[in-house]
Amino acid sequence: MRLLVLGAGGTGGYFGGRLAQAGIDVSFLVRPARAALLRERGLRIRSPLGDADVPVQVLTADALAEAAPFDLVLLSCKAYDLDSAMDAIAPAVDAGARVLPLLNGLRHYAALDAHFGFGRVLGGLCFISATLGDDGEVLHLGKPASMTFGERAGQAPDSRLQALAAACAQAGIDHAHTPDIAQAQWAKYSFLTALAAGTCVMRAPIGTIVAGEGGVDFMAALHEECLAVAAACGQPVPASAQATARETLTAAGSPMKASMLRDLEAGQRVEAAHIVGDMVHRAGLYGIAAPRLHTAWVHLQAYERLRTS
Repeated sequence: MRLLVLGAGGTGGYFGGRLAQAGIDVSFLVRPARAALLRERGLRIRSPLGDADVPVQVLTADALAEAAPFDLVLLSCKAYDLDSAMDAIAPAVDAGARVLPLLNGLRHYAALDAHFGFGRVLGGLCFISATLGDDGEVLHLGKPASMTFGERAGQAPDSRLQALAAACAQAGIDHAHTPDIAQAQWAKYSFLTALAAGTCVMRAPIGTIVAGEGGVDFMAALHEECLAVAAACGQPVPASAQATARETLTAAGSPMKASMLRDLEAGQRVEAAHIVGDMVHRAGLYGIAAPRLHTAWVHLQAYERLRTS
């Protein structure tokens, strides 16, 4: 199979790099400066699961149409870059590729479907904490690194996903090809939104929050608000997934913080509207009271206004 990875940042760089390391046909669609660096040095991964320096194939936008066709496009951009990302990968999709988004949240599916058509957009998510270092290396900031993917409700079985599962197995990537991608997406989305809302509004990692009086109850209540929205949307999160998420969200001494908080601390743009804001709006559609989520959403909007003022 032939894979196109948009960008070579933390998420795309890690998973695409591991696949390339295993001999899978992977090309990275990047800007000219990043292309020059990757051609010179290769893709550098620094990870608790093993470091790697991988020679990789790189493309810039002007060469994409000629390089097509591809089987899959792994899309792992930030939500606020989605419009430009869709324009960038369009030649590959027009040539027959399917899009596998690994973005956080769910709101991007409406935009992707409108741009490419429902049948061309598969379902996916990942669990990883990764970023780029000062020298352009991919820094994997913890041991979890997994992908989950599947056909969305109403889509026929797609052999591309079977091939991706085989490629992940070859590369040693923790993965799952699931028949119910929506359930997996809502389990992650409800967890991630609680994590982002809680750590951002408190400007602190989980362990610091829950060490204070009322901290455990605060994080648990945030999670309950998200779980109520999932249930109202017809995707109740299974009890086992709820318990695992709750344990993580209230773990004593945990250094975990959302990537959104790391972006906020660095003064960068955040995916607030795509994650916390979207959950708040979904709660409103069903008349669900979500006061803690609302507080976090107002806080994040204020941050964005101050950042650009």
